[in-house]
Amino acid sequence: MARVTGIGGVFFKSTGKGAALAAWYREHLGLALEDFGGAVLRWPEDKAADGGLTVWCVADADSQWFSPSTASMMVNYRVDDLDGMLAQLRAAGVEAVAGPESHENGKFAWIMDPEGNKVELWQPMPWDAANKDA
Repeated sequence: MARVTGIGGVFFKSTGKGAALAAWYREHLGLALEDFGGAVLRWPEDKAADGGLTVWCVADADSQWFSPSTASMMVNYRVDDLDGMLAQLRAAGVEAVAGPESHENGKFAWIMDPEGNKVELWQPMPWDAANKDA
């Protein structure tokens, strides 16, 4: 049986000008935009101990995981330094709506982009119960 082997891209529609929203992601999250207007994230450039992976999950209709966004999707971005990222965002006037939190698989925080999409930021760590205290 043929099967999915990974995520080939994340695509979503802006409520306004896509280029303006992409520029916000470049400025605040450090996404390097290519000539076509999007970013290419390459696993070999990710130095996390897990070697790079993508999680896929479907939430129940009554899930509050994406709140306060009303969108039916949320993108999780791997970051190399969550504390540093949050400091950069605060300095630019972007506040976390939740977190940071430490879990077995790393540190998490959540922000909202200018169009009301909730964004999950994740600093990966090898799965270990001790990470909850990190």
